[in-house]
Amino acid sequence: MSAPAPRALLDRQAPTAFILPTVVIILAFAVFPLLVSAYLTLVRFQLAPGGYLLTFIGWSNFRKLLFGSEQYHFLGTFSGVATWQWLLLAALGVFLTVRLVRYALGPGASVLGAIGRLIAGTALVAALALCAATTGGTGRLGSLSVTLFYVVAGVTAQFLIGLGLAHLCTLPVRGRDFYRLVFFLPLMVTPVGIAYMFRMLADTTVGPLAPLWNAVGLRATSWAADPWAARIVVVIGDTWQWVPFMFIVLLAALEGQPRDQVEAAQIDGANGWKIFRDITWPSIAPVAASVVLIRLIEAFKIVDLPNILTNGGPGIATESMTLHSFIAWRTLDLGGSAAVAYMLFFVATIGCVSFFQFVVRRARADTR
Repeated sequence: MSAPAPRALLDRQAPTAFILPTVVIILAFAVFPLLVSAYLTLVRFQLAPGGYLLTFIGWSNFRKLLFGSEQYHFLGTFSGVATWQWLLLAALGVFLTVRLVRYALGPGASVLGAIGRLIAGTALVAALALCAATTGGTGRLGSLSVTLFYVVAGVTAQFLIGLGLAHLCTLPVRGRDFYRLVFFLPLMVTPVGIAYMFRMLADTTVGPLAPLWNAVGLRATSWAADPWAARIVVVIGDTWQWVPFMFIVLLAALEGQPRDQVEAAQIDGANGWKIFRDITWPSIAPVAASVVLIRLIEAFKIVDLPNILTNGGPGIATESMTLHSFIAWRTLDLGGSAAVAYMLFFVATIGCVSFFQFVVRRARADTR
């Protein structure tokens, strides 16, 4: 049997040769740092003469975050949970347990699906319990709860405003193309630039809007000294930055919906709300779910706005998990920084995978 010709050999190896650079880049810039940071979560970094010293300490960095000296920083300061909150949590737990049992007894059940639902339900109850324990009385939010607040409040506001603006731009109004351009402009500004802009706008003493704040009686108000006011300002800035992303994608989805169904419903006398509920929303639901998922992934990594607007303050009130990790890294606590980063990785993975399984896939299945 003769040896294969050089041209045939090269043809067979061409797919591997073309994909090899991509694989090398991914290994070098994604997988390798991920593995190194995983190792750092298990060690203590210390400067030493002539270099540094890595001491293996096991899970101590994670124990410090969850049960030790950094618990107040990561989980927050706990206070009493009201009776009605316990009852709501118990009711939610019972509801999720019933749903899990129904799934397990259903025809399409699988072990992996049951485990995923158990993890998602447990994470939801734990997150709500954490928020209940740190928001009342003397409780203080930690970086985990603050990050969840930014994600939930920010993405919800961005989706609703983006959908509303996209719907308005599909109506026959004058200057519609101009509004489309204006609504898209904030996405072209860097996050650092947006943070500095909102830092100036929110300055109630010498900022460009100081006369307005003075007119409505807010000149003497220091929003940066109030934890919830500072968090809300961060959410407003983040919303202003990311509404254009929601807007442009949802606008494309709205303009791509079948016009014959809308026109038929208008002829039958259906009002705008019924058309949106029965025709528009089902047609754009898969796109809407997908764009929210993309935004969720990005929202968990928020760092620019809280860092520049408030520097994580007052105290640690506006500190996200990414900023928490960055500050720990800046103080050379590399093990603690990596531990916070991996906790963010776990939380974001559970949240985004759950959203994909229970929202995105269901929205896509409903349109088939």
